[in-house]
Amino acid sequence: MDTRRAYQTDLTDAQWAQVQRFIPAPKPGGRPAKYARREIADAILYPVRSGCQWRMLPHESPPWRSVYGYLAAWKKDGPLDRLHDELRGDLRRAEGRPRQPTAAVLDSQSVKTTGRGGRMATTAVRRSTAASGTCSSTRSA
Repeated sequence: MDTRRAYQTDLTDAQWAQVQRFIPAPKPGGRPAKYARREIADAILYPVRSGCQWRMLPHESPPWRSVYGYLAAWKKDGPLDRLHDELRGDLRRAEGRPRQPTAAVLDSQSVKTTGRGGRMATTAVRRSTAASGTCSSTRSA
């Protein structure tokens, strides 16, 4: 019987039922898994929802390095992306919209460009040459 104290950040049974199918099962063979997948998922959500550092996970949680390692592996291998897409689709369907979005919004923080370019790149140069009374096209060598 599990005697771990429940936290507000823990998944409910209904939430776990939705999430569980996306979390990879332990690999067959080798050393058996030391921590249950739900325990890992709850431990991942603790710093995500509370804002604490990984090293400040509660003592009842698996070690922070193990938890972070699972998070990194699940991000890399894709289960978290599949979970996000499925939950987004469920929410959109509940709102009466198609499961898949048909448009996206990109802002300047989403798509990085070069540090220079456009009108602003030449404005500072023009101001400095105008103030000095010289023009780069008329300078003699």
